[in-house]
Amino acid sequence: MAMFDLDRLITDFFKTTVLPGIAIGLWLTDLIGPVVCGILVLVFLVVFVILPIIFKLSFALQKSILFLTFINYPPNLDLKRPEKSGLYATRNFYIQHHDQEEDIDVKIAVWHVLPNDLVRRYPKELQVEEHTIPNKTLPTIDGSTSHGGTILSNGDPSDRYRRIEKILRADDFKLTDEQAQKNLFEEALRASTNDVVLYLHGNTASRGAPHRVELYQTLRALNYHVIAMDYRGYGDSANVSPTEQGVVYDALAVYQYITSITNNPVYLWGHSLGTGVSTHLLSLLAEMSLPGPRAVVLESPFNNIKEEICAHPFSKLYRHLPWFDFLISKPMYNNNLRFESDQHIAEFRQPVLILHAEDDLVVPFDLGYKLYRKALDTRGKSWGPIEFHRFERSSHYGHKYICRAPNLPEIVVRFFHAYRDAQY
Repeated sequence: MAMFDLDRLITDFFKTTVLPGIAIGLWLTDLIGPVVCGILVLVFLVVFVILPIIFKLSFALQKSILFLTFINYPPNLDLKRPEKSGLYATRNFYIQHHDQEEDIDVKIAVWHVLPNDLVRRYPKELQVEEHTIPNKTLPTIDGSTSHGGTILSNGDPSDRYRRIEKILRADDFKLTDEQAQKNLFEEALRASTNDVVLYLHGNTASRGAPHRVELYQTLRALNYHVIAMDYRGYGDSANVSPTEQGVVYDALAVYQYITSITNNPVYLWGHSLGTGVSTHLLSLLAEMSLPGPRAVVLESPFNNIKEEICAHPFSKLYRHLPWFDFLISKPMYNNNLRFESDQHIAEFRQPVLILHAEDDLVVPFDLGYKLYRKALDTRGKSWGPIEFHRFERSSHYGHKYICRAPNLPEIVVRFFHAYRDAQY
C-alpha cells in the first residue's frame, strides 16, 4: 500500500509540475526570457488551477457546462413553425406545470408530429401536398410486412377515424386556429391506434436541431406519433436554469399529458443526455407507483455523468490533473448533477434497447456498453429484456446520425412490436 501511495504521489507531482517545469527549463537554458516564462507559468495557473477552482465554487457554471443551453443551431430557427424545419402536419404547443421542489411554474414547448398513415388519409385537410409524403416500405416482422406504429383494430377500420373526421368536417374548422388544431391533434392521439414515441433530446440546441428532425421523419414514416419537447432553458421553453431534477419533472409533465389523452402504448426515446433523463424518469415513475411506458430506447447513452465528464473531449486538457476529481467531478455530484443511468436502470422493469455507434467521440462506445453490462448484472430476471445494438465504425454515424442507419427502422419496429402488449 505504501509503495502504491508513493507511486501515486510521484505521478501526481509530475503531472502538476511538467508544464510550468518546461517553461522554467526553457528560461534556465536562455531559450526564453524571464517575462515570457512568467507569462507561461501564469497562463498555467489560470487555466489549470484558477478556472477549475471557479468551476468548483460556481453551481451556475457547472449547470451551464453540463446543459449547454447557450448553444443553438441552426440559427434563426422559428420553433413556432415546425413546417419551416421540414415537418408538415405538426403542431407546436406549450404545456404548463408547477415544479413543487423549486416552487415555480414552468412552460414546456412541444411538437406533436402526426404519423404518415394519418397524414396520407387527410392531406388536403392537413394542408399537405401528397407528393411530399414519403412512401417508404415498412419493415417485415416474422416474414410479413408490418404496419409500424399502427396496430390494426378489430372491426371496421373507419370507426377510429369518425371523431377525427367530425372535427375536420366542421363548418368553422380552420387548421390555423389554435383551438381547432388542439382539438384535432388531441383527437388524433385519442382515436387512432398509432403508438406514441416521446423523444428526449441531448444537451445542446433544441427540438428543431436537424439530426433530431431526421429521426422524427423516420419515426413518423413508421407510423408513430412523435412528441418532441424542449426542457426548461432550451428552445422557447421557460427561461429557467435547468437542473437534473428539473428536466426530469419537465419530461414527466409531458409524459402525463400524453397518457391523460391516449391509452395507446407510449415509448421513451432518449439521446445522449436524454438517456439520463429517460432512465431517471422511469425510476421516478416506478417510485411513484405510476404506470410507465412500454419500453425505452437509449441512443448513445453514458453510464453516469462522472465518467462521461472524464471521457468527453472538452475535458481532455484537465482529466489528467491530480485535482480533476476534487475540483470538477465531485462538485457536480454534490450538487445533484449526476444522471446515474447505471443506478436508475436497475430501478424500473421496462425493456431497454441501447443503440451506440463505435465512432461516437462525444459519448464513447465503451460507456454505452458499460451501461449494458451493468444492466445485465443488476436487473431482475423477470424484468423486460435489455438489448444492445452496435453500429460499426465504418458507417460513420458518430454521436448524432444513427437515425441514418438503413437497418434502424427494422430494429425499432421489431423492438416496439415485441413489447407493445407486454406488462412488466
